[in-house]
Amino acid sequence: MFRNQYDTDVTTWSPAGRLHQVEYAMEAVKQGSAAIGLRSKTHVVLATVNKASSELLSHQKKLFKIDNHIGIAMAGLTADGRVLSRYMRSECINHNFVYESPLPVGRLVVQVADKAQVCTQRSWKRPYGVGLLVAGTDETGPHLYQNCPSGNYFEYQAFAIGSRSQAAKTYLERKYETFMGCTKDELIRHALYAVKESLQEEELTSSNCGLALVGIDEKFEILDPKKLQAYIDSMEDATKEEAAPTEEQPPHVAAGALLTRESSGGVEVPADGDGPSPMET
Repeated sequence: MFRNQYDTDVTTWSPAGRLHQVEYAMEAVKQGSAAIGLRSKTHVVLATVNKASSELLSHQKKLFKIDNHIGIAMAGLTADGRVLSRYMRSECINHNFVYESPLPVGRLVVQVADKAQVCTQRSWKRPYGVGLLVAGTDETGPHLYQNCPSGNYFEYQAFAIGSRSQAAKTYLERKYETFMGCTKDELIRHALYAVKESLQEEELTSSNCGLALVGIDEKFEILDPKKLQAYIDSMEDATKEEAAPTEEQPPHVAAGALLTRESSGGVEVPADGDGPSPMET
């Protein structure tokens, strides 16, 4: 993208019908490290790639607990993400205080989307430069949503955002039909495989990825490094077992067995030619 005369104000439309500053905010999401989400009938798993700009720095936190039944993963400007996570926590607390029940996931996603949309219509504001994957459960089951800086929101069965997320999307598109019937451990394993695809040549460890999950009757939990490393080790062991060559099977035909070939008369004869001759007409 290049600077032009229509990107000085978020409220200025270009002749092509585009809001360039909103597109720039969505580009900031693409520059952030990847975040991945997938769901089954009972659970939703969020996974992130943790990267630091220097070996002297620790990575920034990208997984946040909003309520016992809701959590988010983010890609883009984490500072903007922290502001939105604080707003989401406040909305959950207020709803729980007034109605004495958890806030439905879809309603919270709509409120966040409305908050982001206001920033596309005020000249003194800028769009939030962060994309969110919202995971949660309510009375209707588990849900996975994406919130965009443009104010749009979408519900997915599996999705990935951030840099190098296309490799993870390819894996999710190839496997998504099996997700609904997966157990919790299988869903976590699929999430780790997707993260590994985003890392490409890098080794997958508990230090360069994060994982969280929420399920029906299970509170949102961000896995600690020990638990996460155990899942990674089990995934690698399963991968090695699948990649190991199978034991050589005994030949289906014992030595000295007859090898048949089709004769001109339609009768199979042994390869050594001692069998019955073709029928004479």
